[in-house]
Formats: sequence, structure tokens, C-alpha cells
Amino acid sequence: MKKELKIILIVTIGCIVMALTDGLWQPGYAMKSAVKIFFFLGLPIFFLRKEMTSKLFGLKKETLPRLLALGLGIYGFIMSAYFILGPYFDFTSVVSGLEEQLGVNASNFIFVAVYISIANSLLEEYFFRGVAFIELKSLTSRGFAYGFSAGMFALYHVAMLIGLFDWYLIVLMMVTLIVGGFIFNYINEKEGSILASWAVHLFANLAINTVGLILFGIL
Repeated sequence: MKKELKIILIVTIGCIVMALTDGLWQPGYAMKSAVKIFFFLGLPIFFLRKEMTSKLFGLKKETLPRLLALGLGIYGFIMSAYFILGPYFDFTSVVSGLEEQLGVNASNFIFVAVYISIANSLLEEYFFRGVAFIELKSLTSRGFAYGFSAGMFALYHVAMLIGLFDWYLIVLMMVTLIVGGFIFNYINEKEGSILASWAVHLFANLAINTVGLILFGIL
């Protein structure tokens, strides 16, 4: 099998499995994380270990201030959007959905938030940007790699969002995720490292988790 087809198949299978896990199985967060680690990290390493050619983890020190500024800007944007638009939406279903579907509650949310911000974001960057974009771009057209990576990144989140938000918020989030996927791809392409987009992704997750802390009444 050609390497590009192998990458497309691995990414597609990983997203389908996680969609079924989130939408149908709905195990606790620890089990869900174990499944994601297997399909987002274990599967690519096992099947592509002899074929990965890109250097995914290099980062130039001079880019750190720029990435920090961009990350803080994204954090401020998300928090501002929440405080401006939050009063117009009912987020009670988000809290109840997290408790019922994932077993996430006020007592364990801080641990989950730390894991999501640091480890989970790096795992997603390796899968969606390292494998589905950087590696795929070396084998296919630039446009296809951009679209495939960003599209799969957005679709992967659909099952997680269903049941937590109203449909119009899900559509808005999907558009935002696709745009975010393109931005992350551009950052990786420019800096040549998934650590670049991970730094920005980390701040985006920190903002989302800050909102979670507010919704759970921890802040």
C-alpha cells in the first residue's frame, strides 16, 4: 500500500473509532484517553515507524516569543467571546453532559483540564498535524493535505460536541475548528515543527478549560 493511502486510512480509522467511542460507547474519560492514545499514537508509530521522514519536534528559540504572543492572543479571544456571548446561551447541558457521558465533574475536572491542555493537545498535534499534514504534504498536494488535516480535525470533534451543545453552536464550532486546523497547519508549515502549533493549541485548550472551571463553579 502506498504511504499516502496508509496515512489517510490510519487517520480515518482513528477518527471513526473515536467518534464511535464518544457517540456510542461513552466510557469514562480514562478509558477514552487510553483508546485515543492507541489509535492516535500507537497505530501511526506501528504502521509508519519505518516510513516517517519529517522532523516533527524541532523548534527554533527565536520563534518562542511570537508563539507565546499568538497563544495569549487566542486565549484572550476565546475568553472574550465567552464573556460577551455566554449570557445569550444556556451552558447547563454542557456540565450535565460531561458528567453523564464522561464522568467529568467538579472533583476531577482540574486533573482532566491539565491532561487536556498539555498531553491531549500534543497527542492531537502529532496525529492531525504531524501525520495527517506534514507527512501527507510530502506525498500529496499541499492543498489536499491542508484540507484533509483540517477537515478530519473538525469532524473528529463532532461526536464530542453532540449532546453537549445546540446544533447551531455545533455548526459554529465546526467552522471554527476547520479554520483553526488551517491556522495550525500554516504554523507548522512555517516553523517546521508540531511543537509550534502545540504551543498555540495549548493556550486554546487553557481558555476552554478556564470556561469549564467557571461552569463547574471552581472559579
